[in-house]
Amino acid sequence: MSSVVRLPRRGHRPADTPAIPDIIDRYDFRSVYQPILSPTHQKLVGYEALVRVSRDNQPVSPVELFEQADRHDQTPGLDRHLLQLHLDNFAAGSQPVWLFLNISPATCIHPEASLERLASQCQQSGIHPEKVVLDLVETASDNPAALLDFIHNAKARGFQIAIDDFGMGDSNFERLWRINPLIVKLDRSLLVNAETNSRARMLLESLVKMIRESGSLVLLEGIENHAQARIALDTEADLLQGFLFARPSGLGDHQAELAEQSLRAVIADSSESSLQDIRDQEGYLRLLRFEILEACHSLIREIPFNSACGRLLEVDGVKRCFLLNAQGIQQGNLARANPDIHRGKFNPLYHSAGARWAHREYFRNALERPQHISSCRPYVGLPDAKRTVTLSTMLPGQRVLCVDIHPDEVFGGQLGFPATL
Repeated sequence: MSSVVRLPRRGHRPADTPAIPDIIDRYDFRSVYQPILSPTHQKLVGYEALVRVSRDNQPVSPVELFEQADRHDQTPGLDRHLLQLHLDNFAAGSQPVWLFLNISPATCIHPEASLERLASQCQQSGIHPEKVVLDLVETASDNPAALLDFIHNAKARGFQIAIDDFGMGDSNFERLWRINPLIVKLDRSLLVNAETNSRARMLLESLVKMIRESGSLVLLEGIENHAQARIALDTEADLLQGFLFARPSGLGDHQAELAEQSLRAVIADSSESSLQDIRDQEGYLRLLRFEILEACHSLIREIPFNSACGRLLEVDGVKRCFLLNAQGIQQGNLARANPDIHRGKFNPLYHSAGARWAHREYFRNALERPQHISSCRPYVGLPDAKRTVTLSTMLPGQRVLCVDIHPDEVFGGQLGFPATL
C-alpha cells in the first residue's frame, strides 16, 4: 500500500500565536522509494518517493508532520524541502524509469512555487524533467485557475502529471479532463471494495476502462494480497503498486529485480487461477445448456411447464423460467426457483402472465438464432430489480423458452456468458 501523505486544507496561524522554529529544523527526514510496475512489460517502470520522519530517533507519522506544517503555514516550504531531498537521494543514472513526487495543490499555487527552481533542482540531480511525475492529490483547490496554470507550465517544461487518490473526496471527471494527466492513480478503497463486492468490482473495471479511453494511464495502488492483484490484473490497469510487490525502502542494488520477480510470480499465479476458473465456468455452461435442452424436450412432450423446468431451476443462479408466444406475449406465469419464491417483498410486477416482451433483446435473439440458446446482455430484471441475464431459445410452434439467471450469484459475478451456448 502506498504511503501517500494526504494533506488537510491549509490553516492560518492566529496573529497572537508566537512564531515557531522552521519545522524542517525540528525533524530528521529520510527518502524511501516504492516500485511501480507494468504488468504488460513485467518490469519496474518507476518509483514513488515517500518520506520517513523521526525526531530524537522516534518515528513520526508523515500525516502528523504535515498537519503541524499546515497549522503554521509551512506546508509549501516543507514540500519544497522534501522534493529536493527525494531528488538528491534518487540515483537515477541511466535507469529508464519515472520518479513520482507527491506535491500538494496548495504548494503549486503558493506565491513561492517555482517551476524554474524545480527544474534547476532536477538538473543539479542529473534527472531530466521528463522522468519526473508530479503527483497531485485529486482534491478541490482554493484557486483552480492557478492550479491549472501551474500544470500547464509544468507540462511545458517537460514534467509529467499524475492525479492521486482519484475516486474519493472531490474527484470528478470534469477536473480530470481539464488537467489531462498522463497517469491517474485510483484510490485504494475502490480496490478494497471490489474484493468483497461484485458490483464494486464491475464499477472499478468500468472506471479503469473509461479513464484509459479518455487518454490517461491507470495506476492501481495499495495491492496487498493475491486476490487484489488478480482483480487489478483483470481490470487491465496499466501500472501496479503495493506491498505485495515491494515495500518502500532505500534504493538497493536488487530492489528492482526483486519487485519484478514478485510481479512475475503474481501474474503466473493469477494465470493459473484464471485457467481453473475458465474450466469451472465451461462446466457450468455445459450443465446449463444440457438442462435447458432437457426442459425443451419435456415441453415438446407437453409435460406441464413447472415440472418441465424443475431440474433447470435447481441449477445455481437460475431464478425463473417463462414462455413467450410468437408475438412475445408471456404464456402463463413464471416458474420459479424455490429461494426465489420466498421473496419477502410485495412486487406487482412479479405476476406477469400476458406481459409483452417483444421489445426485449432476448426475444429478438431467439427469433434471429432459432437453432441456438442465446444470451442477452445483463439488465435489471423487473421482478426483483436485480442484475439479470436471460437465456432464450425457440421451440416448435414459434414459442420461446426464457430462463432468467442472476449472474452475480455464480462465480462471484465474473462469469461471462457467450452469445450462444
